[in-house]
Amino acid sequence: MDILGLSTSPSSGGAYALILSEVEGNRRLPIIIGTFEAQAIAIELESIKPPRPMTHDLLKNMILSFDSTVKEIYINNLSEGTFFAQILYEQKGENYELDARPSDAIALAIRFGAPIHVDSR
Repeated sequence: MDILGLSTSPSSGGAYALILSEVEGNRRLPIIIGTFEAQAIAIELESIKPPRPMTHDLLKNMILSFDSTVKEIYINNLSEGTFFAQILYEQKGENYELDARPSDAIALAIRFGAPIHVDSR
């Protein structure tokens, strides 16, 4: 999936709608995310470099310092209106998974240039 857009969501009390789009297809997936996560995603998409590392930049630097890299993220579940995601990362040749909010996983994925996948079920 690619990030199609990010916009305010009037019906969600100041939250943002992150729209994901199929790379080879026309399906779209809107995910409501918080202001902080929207800012973290937008800053990276616009290649803006803040004077100090933001939280997701700090996480990227920590991951790299442990000789690890984010390989991909996978939005794998929707339960009672809440999306769930997994961050798939590699450390010293071993593969691992971490549970994450999709917004945080996406913010890290774009910092690592990692693909975003969504379960089609």
